[in-house]
Amino acid sequence: MDNIETRQPGGSLRISQDVIATIAGSVVTEIPGVASLASGNVNLKGLLKKQSFKPITIEISDDVATIEVHVNLKSGAKIPEVASAMQQAIKEAVQNMTGIAVARVNVTIAGIVFDQAQPEL
Repeated sequence: MDNIETRQPGGSLRISQDVIATIAGSVVTEIPGVASLASGNVNLKGLLKKQSFKPITIEISDDVATIEVHVNLKSGAKIPEVASAMQQAIKEAVQNMTGIAVARVNVTIAGIVFDQAQPEL
């Protein structure tokens, strides 16, 4: 991953895209309704071939970040509300912690996690 470099009065500051992804990942897991980040393999449209991906990717253009997040939600979560909360929380956390502007946070719901009820004995 690339680093983002900014000029400071005393020198320069470099922030790894991995750091931004870590900040986003830690924020996502705190949002009510989110079960987890999506796993690295997805079976696309029923195809037998699986595609590997990272659950969080960062693109930087002109010192502005676009963040892609793939998550699994808990059963019963209200998707628009959870997605909006994720977008806002990630944007605020990344901007506050790094000073890097975030233009967009794109959320992909990769799956739903259903609670496994324990059978009565």
